Amino acid sequence: MGAAAGYIMEALKSASWIRKMFEEGIRLKGQYGEDNVYDFSLGNPDVPPPPEVGRALAAFAETTSKPMSIGYMPNAGYSSLREALARKLASEQKVSLAGKDIIVTCGAAGGLNAFFKAVLDPGDEVIAPSPYFVEYATYVSNHNGVFKSAPTKPGTYELDLEAIEAALTEKTRVVLINTPNNPTGQIYSEDQIKQLGELLGSRKPGGRPIFLCSDEPYRFLAFDGAVVPPVLSHYEFSVVANSFSKSLSLAGERVGFLALNPDMEDQAGLMAGLILANRCLGYVNAPSIGQRIVEQALGAQADVSIYDRRRKAMAEVLDAAGINYPTPKGAFYFFPDAPGGDDVEFCRALQEERILAVPGRGFGCSGAFRLAFCVEEKVIRNSAESFVKATARFK
Repeated sequence: MGAAAGYIMEALKSASWIRKMFEEGIRLKGQYGEDNVYDFSLGNPDVPPPPEVGRALAAFAETTSKPMSIGYMPNAGYSSLREALARKLASEQKVSLAGKDIIVTCGAAGGLNAFFKAVLDPGDEVIAPSPYFVEYATYVSNHNGVFKSAPTKPGTYELDLEAIEAALTEKTRVVLINTPNNPTGQIYSEDQIKQLGELLGSRKPGGRPIFLCSDEPYRFLAFDGAVVPPVLSHYEFSVVANSFSKSLSLAGERVGFLALNPDMEDQAGLMAGLILANRCLGYVNAPSIGQRIVEQALGAQADVSIYDRRRKAMAEVLDAAGINYPTPKGAFYFFPDAPGGDDVEFCRALQEERILAVPGRGFGCSGAFRLAFCVEEKVIRNSAESFVKATARFK
């Protein structure tokens, strides 16, 4: 079996945990009824899009009688959207950006794949802190790279810069971070980002820079006044990936982007490579209708207060069951410690109590489990007794 096939098999094992939960959910709901099964397995944003999305869609419908209203476009995306994104991101990232620094992609996933296609040579390494999004390893192997992980700090899941430094080799090409993090909800601090940039800036294996790529689809979803710090302003060879799947509840439209540090050496060359990769990978463009919606709704976002109420309800349920967890600062996940220490066994106990959760080893971190609280609040509160019963088995 080749390296790429090996990564696919490992990715299937990780993804299979979520698939198993999904299939088990269908069985349990058929047996006990929808209201008696508590499914926290999928990170599927269920909060309605903000009203601006509907208005933008209605306005777009009025233009469809015009020639080329849903026609081909520049491969980097509509220039008006790129310019609008640059203005918004300049404020977030504390750098001066122009439309030429942005490429619109088929979601953040399409953007990351285009990025790896553009920068990885066979055998180049990509390092991500663990726990990490389950598909990162597959994205890297798609382009003949080698995926590696570095542990985060136990209990808090903050960046462990010493662990990242220890993982760097002559083959390191990218350090990939995800903040706010799926599955932990951790937001890496600005000081950590700055130190990470300084660390990577001191290394140029083989004369090539190490890229810092920050995957930020949950940037808008921060709680208790937490601020997601900029990345582009702290490191020359930095790239930000993002999408509107969560912030505008537009997951089905597959619209995302990559933003490049404007001061990056040969930035124009990298952008040209990204545009070519976007095309040759078969994406060509993000959907035209989605781009038009995003452009008109760019200042809006889904209602964060709904997610915050659910987060607080989930915390109350876990507290009542005596389950330890780091409070998520962002995103819509909890990553609690598994009572008894075995995440698979505890998730099986939860299943027997009609709760669906995902073992942490699916995210490269055993001993914990993920709960997605992007479900109705009544589902969270009605699960309380089942959590207590499952936890009691391990005391």
